[in-house]
Parts: sequence; C-alpha cells; structure tokens
Amino acid sequence: MTSPTADHTGLRAELDALTTEAFRPEFADIDRRSTLDIARTMNGEDATVPAAVAAQLPRIAAAIDATAERMARGGRLIYAGAGTAGRLGALDASECPPTFNTDPGEVLGLIAGGPPAMVTAVEGAEDSRALAAEDLTAIRLTGRDTVVGISASGRTPYAIGAVEHARALGALTIGLSCNAGSALAKAAEHGIEVVVGPELLTGSTRLKAGTAQKLVLNMLSTITMIRLGKTYGNLMVDVRATNDKLRARSRRIVALATGAAEPEIEAALAATNGEVKNAILTLLGKVDGPTAALLLEKSHGHLRDALEAAGNH
Repeated sequence: MTSPTADHTGLRAELDALTTEAFRPEFADIDRRSTLDIARTMNGEDATVPAAVAAQLPRIAAAIDATAERMARGGRLIYAGAGTAGRLGALDASECPPTFNTDPGEVLGLIAGGPPAMVTAVEGAEDSRALAAEDLTAIRLTGRDTVVGISASGRTPYAIGAVEHARALGALTIGLSCNAGSALAKAAEHGIEVVVGPELLTGSTRLKAGTAQKLVLNMLSTITMIRLGKTYGNLMVDVRATNDKLRARSRRIVALATGAAEPEIEAALAATNGEVKNAILTLLGKVDGPTAALLLEKSHGHLRDALEAAGNH
C-alpha cells in the first residue's frame, strides 16, 4: 500500500512541474512594497493574460462552433470544475438566462462538492473522478450535450473525470486549463490551454489563471449564443426583463433596433408580452404579434431570418 507521505511526495513533484505553481523570486519581497507598487505589479501581470488567450483563439473558435452545433440540436452546455474553476463555470452559467433568455437547464455549472462549495471548500471533492461521473449522471447527460472541464492546473481529477465520462457517452468535450500538455486537454476532444505563467502569489490560480478562464468562458457562452441567434447585431434581443433596469434596457434595445417612437415601442411590447425580439419583428417586419411568434419559431429564433421571411410574407 502506498503511504500518505509517498502520495504527497508524488503530488508535490507534479505541482512543481506546473507553470501555474512556479515560484517567482522577484516577488519574494511583495509584502514589503507599497500598496501602489503592489497594485501596479498586479496590473502588469494581468495585462499579459489577453495575449495568452489570443494564442488559443483558433482552438476556442473550433470549440464554439462544435458547441453551437450541438446546442442547435437541443443539447446543453455544462461546465464542470472544482474551487475557483467550478465557481467561474457556475457564474457563467447563471448569467445566461437573464442575458440570453435561455432555460435554466440549458447552461449548467457543476462544482465539485455541490452548491455548498460555491462559498466553502469541500474537503477532497476535487480529487474524485467518480464524483464528476455521479454529478453528470444526476443531470442525465446525453450525447447531444457539451461538457467543459475547467482546471487551472489541468490535472484536477474532478474536471478530468467529467470530461472522460462525457466523452464515453458521446458528448462533446472541451478541456480548459492554464498549463501546456495538460491531462485535461489530452482527455478532451477540444483542448484549450491558456498558458499565463506563474502567479504573483505562488499557486494562487484565482489570479491570472482565473482571469484567463473567465475570458474564455465569456467567449464560449457569448459567441455560442450569437451563433444560435440570441442577438441581433450586437443587441441582446433575447434579454429577459426581470427587473426595472432590464425593462428599461428592453425598451432601449427595441429603440436602437427599429428607431421607433416610444408609443410604438410600448404598443409592440404589449402585443408580444414583453418579448424584445418579437417586438422588433412586429415593427421592422410590419406583422402582428402572433405572426411574429410563428415566424421566429420557423426560423429557430434567428431574427434576421424571420425578418427576411416577413418580407416575403
């Protein structure tokens, strides 16, 4: 039997080989610097992240196209990670319903240890491949779905287990990490490795690595939704108006898309139960509310296609 000490020795050697865990001797005196100097140093480190993301853009684009194709056929987008990575996935998933009017079950975030892990570390949860398989089984993963394993190190068993289980079921798999040659990228169909280098605080991957993951997740969800017709130009025409700010934004979006006067906008929204995309179609396509709904259903929610159909209606 392998002793716990031997296990830790092996894991320590594994961590020593990761760029995200590397020690930066030039920052050994960081706690003795002025606050402004530390802030400038952190800002300088953060400024290197977009270039690291840019190096992976072809891989990111390929993953997005594959994801959009699955989602267009009714598949879901599912993020799986532990700690910071899991929280970032859950954050991105939670923002899709209000932004793109997706069903809460369309984009999901799984975190090792479940919902309590959003605010409190759950001991040992990230070390279990089996737990990831259980979590995916619980949400009835199918081959139409896309699973994105997220791990800064690229070695987190929970993220790798999620990708391996998903791939075995025929689901699309994406591995997002911040180390080159990661086990996570190797396990996934689409490996995205944003190498941001060592952190200001040794091993604190909620910093540059977390920022890089957030940028990539922004792209994955946003561009996928653009491909699915959730926008009209750069307007969020599928926004769900759940509060006063979003209701005001809805009216502004209709105004920007149509140039209509306030009374026309109010009438259009009233005729379409507040659905921004439908309201725009009634104004630009000169159709009534029920016809707008029918045209959008036939065009699978793509407003440009529905407008073209309205012109021939």
